[in-house]
Amino acid sequence: MNIEIKQLSDIHAAAREFISQTGGSSVFAFYGKMGAGKTTFIKALCEEMGVEERITSPSFAIVNEYRGGNGKPIYHFDFYRINKLEEVFDFGYEDYFYGGNTCFIEWAELVESLLPENTVKVSISETPSASRLVEWNR
Repeated sequence: MNIEIKQLSDIHAAAREFISQTGGSSVFAFYGKMGAGKTTFIKALCEEMGVEERITSPSFAIVNEYRGGNGKPIYHFDFYRINKLEEVFDFGYEDYFYGGNTCFIEWAELVESLLPENTVKVSISETPSASRLVEWNR
């Protein structure tokens, strides 16, 4: 499945469509080059899920926790800076990935072997026309 985001002003509509098409899933692994728009799309997803606090990239913290409009936690991971898989073991990834709450994971290729079997894999790429193509498996 895929959604093309032709301009930034379309991102919230794309986020709503993505949420409606992936309902019931909780772990989302994001793939794409640096600058492809992973963080920007995750921010829009969080906003559409009712997060009211400031949404930022967890580049240095590895994980940020937000509260959705339903009061449940939403976890946003950025594994770009991990050097070895043991770092992920140290913070108890199982509680996050297998806890049933929403997890958005950037640089998921660095923790691929730890992802649940039912993870939705999301690829974001830039098209020749500078729009963004969001593709995922279901």
